Amino acid sequence: MLRTPVRSLLACTALVALAAGCGVEKSENPLSPSVAGPIAGVDISTPRIVEPAQGTRVKNSLQPIRLTVGNASTNGVRPLSYSFEVATDDTFQTKLFARSGVTPGEGTTSIVLDRLDQARTYVWRAKAEDGANSGSFVTSGFELLPPPELSAPTLVSPINDQAVGSLQPQLTVGASAKNAGVGPLTYETQVALDVAFSQLVAAGTSPETGGHIVFTTSPLSANRRHYWRSRASDGETTSPWAATQSFMTPSPAPAPPPSPAPNPGGPCNSSNPDAITSCERAKFGHMSHNDMYNYVRAVAQSLNRNGIGGGPFGILRKSSGSSCNGYSCDVVCAGQGGSQRQYDVLGDIDGAQTPGFSQIPQIRVDVCEIQ
Repeated sequence: MLRTPVRSLLACTALVALAAGCGVEKSENPLSPSVAGPIAGVDISTPRIVEPAQGTRVKNSLQPIRLTVGNASTNGVRPLSYSFEVATDDTFQTKLFARSGVTPGEGTTSIVLDRLDQARTYVWRAKAEDGANSGSFVTSGFELLPPPELSAPTLVSPINDQAVGSLQPQLTVGASAKNAGVGPLTYETQVALDVAFSQLVAAGTSPETGGHIVFTTSPLSANRRHYWRSRASDGETTSPWAATQSFMTPSPAPAPPPSPAPNPGGPCNSSNPDAITSCERAKFGHMSHNDMYNYVRAVAQSLNRNGIGGGPFGILRKSSGSSCNGYSCDVVCAGQGGSQRQYDVLGDIDGAQTPGFSQIPQIRVDVCEIQ
């Protein structure tokens, strides 16, 4: 009768001991959520700032802002998560945002903030932790720029119908006033023949280069009133157009006097037969048949005087058809009979009367009178 209670007591003692053993085993498992305090020997590195980096100036158009760190590493077996905090002071006494338990991404981890107030400086930090151990915070700061303010530029010159000295004038623009919310500017300038700018004749852009911006127009019409305007933009914010101004282009330059005929009236000397024919032709205006006779005769004489190969040269007699005093109006010749050579020295005798020197097939075999 006593054995049964003893046996039951021993069984209960074994169960208690077993339960106690299971509790110890569970608390020693590093992956158990019931692990309390840091695990010895586990080291977690500090994450790396990706964006926004220290000193970054952020336009309001880029809100909401994303905070991104490069992932930390650990020699422990527990998975990492991340904590992010944002404050307006370096000691993080005035926290505006805090989030923990952020699941890491592939290589980097990020969170997106709620919209922040403009024209303020913010500090942010992040660290990695595994539930028992924590790494160190990495800290950075950025400035959220104020709402952009950009005034119209000022047109400096030419203004008030000023007369410019060139048909391709330089237009000078005074820089726009801007605040920190505006980035580097580019200036757009337009020139038109009407104040409504419906007849544009020149347009282009110039980068901001200090207090003044210079735009050089394309060639403009002479002796005309032109209207011009300019505005500035950083690609997101654009200023109003500057108040329109006008200028006058100069009258067209007088045509230069005609160049004198090469060596007019003098001997035509050259080793190039084309140069000789051009020189002799320059001694005449539009030639009559008598002038053409004198021209081909002078060409033949100059060719011979300069020793041009293929001579001696003469003028070709022409007893029938259209002629110039009984000779060809545009041909000089060399040789007689079947070996005669003929050269055209005047093109379009009734039109342009252009000089030249080129051998042609025989028009007819006739007497070549050497000059």
